[in-house]
Amino acid sequence: MGKLDGRVVLITGAARGQGEQEARLFAAEGAKVVLADVLDGQGEALAKEIGEGRAVYVHLDVRQEGDWSAAVAAAKQAFGKIDGLVNNAGILRFNELTSTPLDEFLQIIQVNQVGAFLGIKTVAPEIEAAGGGSIVNTASYTGVTGMAYVGAYAATKHAIVGLTKVAALELAAKKIRVNAVCPGAIDTAMSNPAQLDPEADGEEAAQALDELYRKLVPLGRIGRPEEVAKLALFLSCEDSSYITGQPFVVDGGWLAGVSIF
Repeated sequence: MGKLDGRVVLITGAARGQGEQEARLFAAEGAKVVLADVLDGQGEALAKEIGEGRAVYVHLDVRQEGDWSAAVAAAKQAFGKIDGLVNNAGILRFNELTSTPLDEFLQIIQVNQVGAFLGIKTVAPEIEAAGGGSIVNTASYTGVTGMAYVGAYAATKHAIVGLTKVAALELAAKKIRVNAVCPGAIDTAMSNPAQLDPEADGEEAAQALDELYRKLVPLGRIGRPEEVAKLALFLSCEDSSYITGQPFVVDGGWLAGVSIF
């Protein structure tokens, strides 16, 4: 028996990183997964690997309301319903706040914040129609504190924490729980762009990250995407049946403070 037997979960940003690991874990726990992304080649390959009848890939630009409607239609055609959503898609840009171009700020808002809003707006009625379920939004460590040089990103993640609380209040009577995962530094292509460059020295980049996070993080290392996936699973299954409206930090103790030793 899997923790998500009989469930159908749509996961955005599912072609790689945290979304990929969430898709793999959810499928292993019995869910049928709808993999949504703009990285069509990677998403289609992952759906094929998970298996026909267990996964389907849909192209979804989370900024576009029409794409959301099409993704829901494809999911229902494949599996008949949707009773879970993981709003995972997001982008990160590093820039001093006063040097951030307006176009860049708005792009981050459109993907991170508007994308999560459209996901809730479009999918929540489907979850209600299915008899209830769960929504997990991906916020961030920076959604509950501040971090220099990621002002636009942090602003969107603070907004997602607030959106999560409001959605939890409004959707509780419809048997929909809404929570947020707040990852710290996780070893994905978003935080480690060297993963995207086949010419990059992966070992050198890994060593640099290891040295950095050994100093910053009490547990002494960068997080793994599968560790975030396990938290998303907990928030999506009956193990968390009395939890809604909450942000959950998964950061190796980073937010707890700084040790001098």
